[in-house]
Amino acid sequence: MTDAAYAPPDEPLRVIHADHAILVVDKPAGLLTVPGKGEDLADCLIARVQKVFPEALLVHRLDRDTSGVIVFALTRHAQRVLSAGFEARKTKKAYRARLWGHLEPKEGRVDLPLIVDWPNRPRQHVNHETGKPAQTDWRVLGHDEDGTTRVRLFPITGRSHQLRVHMKEIGHPILGDPLYAEGPAREFPRLMLHAESLRIAHPETGKGMTFTAPCPFI
Repeated sequence: MTDAAYAPPDEPLRVIHADHAILVVDKPAGLLTVPGKGEDLADCLIARVQKVFPEALLVHRLDRDTSGVIVFALTRHAQRVLSAGFEARKTKKAYRARLWGHLEPKEGRVDLPLIVDWPNRPRQHVNHETGKPAQTDWRVLGHDEDGTTRVRLFPITGRSHQLRVHMKEIGHPILGDPLYAEGPAREFPRLMLHAESLRIAHPETGKGMTFTAPCPFI
């Protein structure tokens, strides 16, 4: 998908949770988290959120073509605490995905360092010399008759495009991926990747809280 083809979905904001410190929403696929360069890329999740919650502040992002759970801070203090939690890998994230091919074994880990592929950005690629450490755990949920695999993915690190590159590198790209899938694996109506759950410590109380959003394609 190119920037010229940007046509974000016209959907109402789906709020999962809101209190005095945090806002959790279910991002639709096809919508940027933050604005891109140019007026044609101005429509984005944080702009829509700030129309309803003007005080909302960015904490983390999801790729444009990924749907699912994302948290915003509603105070500067909450933003600092939440951002530190993500940086320290104290948050727990789980994704659902559909992959090309029959993935085996039932579970495993991908441990491949990643860095931006500068001549082809925003693509990322594996580089064992300059890449930053990146690990992703997977668990197979089932194999479908069309030869694809349903999985749950657990990113240990949070590199850009990490799940997408890691799945491609083990020979099972995520279906519908406009950057990393090829041929029939690419010919799906959307990227089959969804941020299903996010566990954080509430920035005010420290209490562990888990938020979920139903997967729209599994």
